[in-house]
Amino acid sequence: MMGEISQQDMQRRLVRYTELRPCTTAFIDARTPGSECKENFTIIGPGVAENPDQFVHINIPHGFNIGGARQPPECVNSQHSHETAEVFIIHSGVWRFKTGERGTDGYVDLSRGDVISIPTRCFRGFENIGRDVGFMFAVLGGDDPCRVTWAPYVFDAAREHGLVLLRNGRLIDIRREHVAPDADVMPPTTLAQVADLRKYDSTQIKKCTAGFSDLVVGGGLSVVSGFAEYAVAGIANEAEQMPSGPMSWSHGFQLRLVTVDPGARTAPHLRAEEEVLLMHEGELHVTWASGSVSLRAGDVLTVPPGVPRSFANESASPATVHVVRGGDHPAGIQWRP
Repeated sequence: MMGEISQQDMQRRLVRYTELRPCTTAFIDARTPGSECKENFTIIGPGVAENPDQFVHINIPHGFNIGGARQPPECVNSQHSHETAEVFIIHSGVWRFKTGERGTDGYVDLSRGDVISIPTRCFRGFENIGRDVGFMFAVLGGDDPCRVTWAPYVFDAAREHGLVLLRNGRLIDIRREHVAPDADVMPPTTLAQVADLRKYDSTQIKKCTAGFSDLVVGGGLSVVSGFAEYAVAGIANEAEQMPSGPMSWSHGFQLRLVTVDPGARTAPHLRAEEEVLLMHEGELHVTWASGSVSLRAGDVLTVPPGVPRSFANESASPATVHVVRGGDHPAGIQWRP
């Protein structure tokens, strides 16, 4: 069913990169040396943040969450495991992803435009190994991606530096706040729980990645002249005439890469699912019945289902955008006059 949305309401679905509000105490390792300088972002949905004061930019259920991580050189995110899909899109910087309880099982290095989909129930962590501050988008499966499971050493280091995690996900700063005797403190991960998780060596984890240059080899689906769409993460979807991506298992969402030539534009069309645009480079002009907005690198816009929209690259340079659509089988595009 065709819908409408005002300029004001669409602005609430827009997050400029320059206006992102970080949290520096989102997780239990926020004070651990080497991890204390990281910034975490909840862009769409609450994500897995353990700080109830973390700012959520767009609190609208999508069936998935969009977050972000920004870290200076040599800053580390501690080893942890997820229960739902976790896909990282490298927006800037050079990053090393490490697997295993201590990060010694395997690793892979990724840079701008590369993507990794880390399998569920395995320890992973990451470090900025570049020379500049780096930023990544993260897509998490489900409206509730559950709490993360931290490697045992993370709890010891956190308590040493004044942080205790409760079962409800709340962090207690024991330097400022007393932990009540009846507080339901999260116990450290046990050796049995560690043994129950899957292991991935370097060869295996590299198969969970896709380099930016590899994604655009061989041509993508031509939506209209000048627009090409490439499968990245997700299973094949006949309704969109899309094959599976390099990360070809079920994620609960589809991740695509769209390239747009200068001067290219689409006719009005709509989608049956939430469609999130993560601008990688260049500019993209989005127009709907009552307004328009121009997206630049790092900006995020989520367009609601049923709202006719059209896209155009009005600049002299190519544009690339990562697109997330809800569900394993999004409906096909619906064109409007």
